[in-house]
Amino acid sequence: MINKIYEKVKKYIVENYKFLITLILLIALVTVELPYVIYTPGGIVELNDRIEVEDGFDAKGTLNMSYVSLLKGKIPLLALSFIIKDWDIEKSEDITLEDQSIDELLELEKLYMKSSIDNATLVAYKHANKNITITNEVRNIVHITKEAETDLKIYDKVLSIEGKEVKSITELKEIVNSKNEGDYVKILVDRNGKKIETTSKIYNTTDGLKVGVIFLTTYEYETEPKIEVKTKAKESGSSGGLMLSLAIYNELIEEDITHGLKIVGTGTIDELGNVGEIDGVKYKILGAVKNKADVFLCPEENYEEAIKVKKDYDLDLKIASVKTFEEAVSYLENL
Repeated sequence: MINKIYEKVKKYIVENYKFLITLILLIALVTVELPYVIYTPGGIVELNDRIEVEDGFDAKGTLNMSYVSLLKGKIPLLALSFIIKDWDIEKSEDITLEDQSIDELLELEKLYMKSSIDNATLVAYKHANKNITITNEVRNIVHITKEAETDLKIYDKVLSIEGKEVKSITELKEIVNSKNEGDYVKILVDRNGKKIETTSKIYNTTDGLKVGVIFLTTYEYETEPKIEVKTKAKESGSSGGLMLSLAIYNELIEEDITHGLKIVGTGTIDELGNVGEIDGVKYKILGAVKNKADVFLCPEENYEEAIKVKKDYDLDLKIASVKTFEEAVSYLENL
């Protein structure tokens, strides 16, 4: 019985080997990923539909965050990038950290988006003179260098360092600088709901003493009025922070800072309202223009590149650079 099946399979393969080879090659062509990614012009997300503030004020225009489309390096897409003008190829290793895959990068970016929403909410409520009370601060380990000698893991939540609650990288540096190269720092973490004491060895670099870890702070808080920020599973990253803060602020105040315009922008934001540099401004501007934006806001560090894109593509778009949340609000108020 088995011999008969074997002979039939063998005969089929012999008679159809060209078809089978072609099929295998086609499957490989569309599924195999090479160590590259492709940046393409993205789109915009209208934040008026994503933010719900209790008894919030309506806007005549819209506030939107722009995004970049990132495609994995599959062979057909890589081939298209040589044909389509605005598709650019980058090596995966150039946009990831050591030993980090694209999927791991995207997962970590979701945590950065959570931090971005938290910071935007804090900034908007503060400047609108509305009540926001922080009930908990969570310091998440987001990077461990290859030089680090530590039993910390990505996503560990730092509870204390040397028995002290540490709220910033600056405070961590102060502890590290109070010790010597080769010393170990005790770090208590929450790992999947369990308290675990870990250590990290201090080593010396050209920039001073390090323990080789970076943490990102997220918050738990209560607000008055209540707020809900809706996101989608595929969305990630921190570059929408500036526009999120402006959209939340605009719902908290009676004055409408949109003036009926479609305002698009990009930029990170920290808890103090400082606007930070982003990547991919070219693709974000092209996406904004495709969606008929009137104004594009960007961080000061990206302004030179943004103006170059405007000139190169002869775009009819008003571009403004901002360093802080206050500058962005002032610019929009005076449009």
